[in-house]
Amino acid sequence: MAITKEKAIDQITVTENGIVLYREATRIMEDGNQLSQTYHRNSLVPGQDLTGIPANVVAHCNVAWTEAVIAAYQAQVAAQQAGA
Repeated sequence: MAITKEKAIDQITVTENGIVLYREATRIMEDGNQLSQTYHRNSLVPGQDLTGIPANVVAHCNVAWTEAVIAAYQAQVAAQQAGA
């Protein structure tokens, strides 16, 4: 009877303004049967430092975060802050 803990990124979503959302599932397994599963969600904004982020999430960020997307996101944030 072997109990193991597995972690996997099971969802990656890119919103229209370039924010990347991802979910990490943690599964507790016993002899190949899943006993429990929990989730942890994270979000990343265009241009954010990707140090320590899983490689498959970084790959999506690198595709989604063009210079235009980063500039548009930064302009959106600046406009929101100016209006506040």
